Amino acid sequence: MERTGTEISTDYSENLAYLKKELAIDESFDLICLELKHANRKMALILVDGFGKDAAITEIQKQLHYLDRNEQEQEVDRFEDVLMEQVIPYVELSKAKDLDQVIEEVLAGPCALIVEGFSFAIIMDTREYPVRSPEEPDTEQVIRGSKDGFVETIVMNAALIRRRVRDKTLRVKYVKVGRRSKSDLAILYIEDIADPSYVEHIHSALQAIETDGLPMADKSIEEYVFGQHYNPYPLVRYTERPDVSATHLYEGHLIVLVDGSPSAIITPTSFWHHLQHAEEYRQKPIVGAIQRLVRFTAVWSSLFLLPLWYILAIQPDLLPQALSFIGTESNGQIPLIIQFLIAEVGIEMLRMASIHTPTALATALGLVAALLIGQVAIDVGLFSPEVVLYLSMAAIGTFATPSYELSLANRIMRVVFLLLASVFGVSGYVIAVTLWVLLLCSMKVMNVPYMWPLIPFDYRAMRDVVFRAPMPLKNRRPTVLHPRDPDR
Repeated sequence: MERTGTEISTDYSENLAYLKKELAIDESFDLICLELKHANRKMALILVDGFGKDAAITEIQKQLHYLDRNEQEQEVDRFEDVLMEQVIPYVELSKAKDLDQVIEEVLAGPCALIVEGFSFAIIMDTREYPVRSPEEPDTEQVIRGSKDGFVETIVMNAALIRRRVRDKTLRVKYVKVGRRSKSDLAILYIEDIADPSYVEHIHSALQAIETDGLPMADKSIEEYVFGQHYNPYPLVRYTERPDVSATHLYEGHLIVLVDGSPSAIITPTSFWHHLQHAEEYRQKPIVGAIQRLVRFTAVWSSLFLLPLWYILAIQPDLLPQALSFIGTESNGQIPLIIQFLIAEVGIEMLRMASIHTPTALATALGLVAALLIGQVAIDVGLFSPEVVLYLSMAAIGTFATPSYELSLANRIMRVVFLLLASVFGVSGYVIAVTLWVLLLCSMKVMNVPYMWPLIPFDYRAMRDVVFRAPMPLKNRRPTVLHPRDPDR
C-alpha cells in the first residue's frame, strides 16, 4: 500500500520512522517511544512523559502482555476488533488515520499506539495534566458560598460547571485554535436557552482566528473575537467562579473556556454586568441591595469625585457657603493637577509592585507606602492633605469595583476627566463626561447595547440592576439576550 500524503500505511517501520523524525523523539527527553512486541506483532507506544497517567499506561501494557498468542493467526480486521474492544482497558479510544493527526494528539496529551499491519493508530486519552486544586479565587471571594474556583485545565473547568448545570441540553462545543499551539477551547451554552445566532457567531469567530499560538489565552481570544483595541472598557466579563458561570448560562449567556487559563469568558455582557458580585446573592435581598448601592457609590466616586473636587478647589466661588470646607487649606509646593498626576502614577506603581512582591514582604510594602505617600509627602509639602484624602477615596472605589478590567478602564477615564478639567475648567469636565457617556452608549457586544438596560431603557431589567431583587421575583431571563425560553 502506497502512502498518500501523511496517511498511515500498513508499513509499521515507515510510520514509526516518520513519527520519530517529526516529533524529534531522540532529541526531546520528555517524549517517549516505547517499542513492544505482542502477539508476534510490533507495536509502539508514543506519549509525552509529563502528560501520561502512569497507572493507565501500566495497565495497558499489562493487558497487551496477556494477548492470546493465537491472535496472530487471525485476520487483521478481526485482530483490530479484539484489540479495540477486548484488550485495551480504556474508555476513551479513537482511531487516527493521518500521521500529522497522531502528532497533534500526542502533543496534546493522549497516548498513541502504532501496531504492525494496521492502517491507523489507536489514540488513548491517558493524559493527566499537572493541576492545582480548585481553590477560591482571590479576586472574587465571598464570606458564604462555594470555595472552589477554576483551574488551568479545561476538562476540570467544564466539569465544575456541569456539576452545577445538570441540564441535558448543556452543550460543550470543542474548538482548536492556533497553528502551532493547537490550543483547546470550549464554548458552553444551554441549547434550550441560548440564542443560536450567538453560538454561531462565537464558533465562527473562533474558527476564523489565524495565529500560531495563544500564549495569553483568554485575553488573546477577546482581542481576536471582539476587537475595539483602543477602547479601554472590557467587552467580556471574566470570572474564576463556576457558580457565577452557571448563573450566566441560565440567563442565556455563553461561556468560553481556554485550556491553560483559570478564567472563563462570559459573553455577551453589558456595562452593568461588571458591577455585580456574587457576595450580593449570598446575603438576604435587603442586605444584598444595600451592598450593591454602596458598591455603586464607590464606583461612581472613583470616577467623578476627584475631578469634581479639583474643579471646586480651583474655583471656590462655585461652592455655597455651607460647603466652603471642601476647598484646600494649604496648596502645597506644586500645582494641584501635578499633585494628582504624581499620586495617580504612585498608586499605579504600588499596584504593580504589590503584584510582584512576595507575600512575606507585602506587609513591609504597605508600611512603606503608608509612610512615604501619606504622611511624609504631606510633611515635606509635596501633597496637600486634601489631595491624599480624596485620592484615597477614589482608590478605594477602584478597588471596590468587582471587575478588575473595569476598574482599570475607569482609572484611565478619571485621569482624562482630570486633565480636561484642568485645561478647560467646568466646560472641560462636562464635555469629558458627555463624551464618555456617548462612548459607552455607542458600544455593542454582539448587537447587545453596552448600556442596556439604561439605554435603551428597560424598567424591569434596570430595577434588577439597581436593586438586588429576591430570587423568586427574578422569573424572567434578560430579553436583550433573546433567550429561546424566556421564563425561568
